[in-house]
Amino acid sequence: MNATPKTKVKLKREDTVQVIAGKEVGRTGKILKIDREKNRVIVEGLNLQTKHQKPNRANQSGGITRVEAPLHLSNVMYLHKGKPTRLGYKVTEEMKEVDGRERRVITKKRYAKSTGEIID
Repeated sequence: MNATPKTKVKLKREDTVQVIAGKEVGRTGKILKIDREKNRVIVEGLNLQTKHQKPNRANQSGGITRVEAPLHLSNVMYLHKGKPTRLGYKVTEEMKEVDGRERRVITKKRYAKSTGEIID
């Protein structure tokens, strides 16, 4: 079996990304779906392919439609303030009172490596 190993995906749905390789290079769009098993993303309005559909109850006329096809994760990059950037995680640790006791709370947030700003 020649499956690619699963990688840690730092992108999320609704993130704006730019294509950095392939026939759609330089174009941008929002992520509609992420397939973590196959390391692929579907980006709104990019990598359109034609699909021939037979008539059925839902689509009485059938015909040819344009559908977004998946792109590999390595070919897209997160857009931060109009520029493509890599993403990382910042882990913070703080003491909070939970149920009347001091507890250590660890949070993990994404940040843009080019500027160091926290995204979410």
